[in-house]
Amino acid sequence: MRFLLLAAVLAATPALAQANPQIDYPAFEALTASVAPQRANRLLAFDAFKAEAARSDVLLLDARSKDAFQRGHIAGAVNLPLTDFTADSLAAVVGADPDRPILIYCNNNFSNHVSPVPLKSAPLALNIQTFINLVGYGYPNVYELADVVDFNDPKVGWTRSDTGG
Repeated sequence: MRFLLLAAVLAATPALAQANPQIDYPAFEALTASVAPQRANRLLAFDAFKAEAARSDVLLLDARSKDAFQRGHIAGAVNLPLTDFTADSLAAVVGADPDRPILIYCNNNFSNHVSPVPLKSAPLALNIQTFINLVGYGYPNVYELADVVDFNDPKVGWTRSDTGG
């Protein structure tokens, strides 16, 4: 009996997976596959990342939580948590030019592995979701910090927001 119930649940799962028209997992899979080659060519070594971040037309985006951002971030970064990504919120932060270069980093770019950058599971690193989401929302010029750095290194330019102490 238990096996029959499990078989019934598993058989129903594909239909349930697409029951909500506002959730499209197959489109997410296709987007992820299409973004993979682009991402492979958009990884920047630390020195190149910092040089690009210094340009006035580039957005340095930190998609970590507001709390983590306030406790520490790379100077010059703008915070928009991934959970708050919408077409409108991204347009407000990125500006009118969807081709504007956007640089991203996440907890897994830091060797410290303490708050506010505890190490995340590598396949779930925030950079992955952030990159996919930005491209999916129509921002094709995303670049990602490739290196692991120590936020105590003065070259990193680690800072705290005024409300973060």
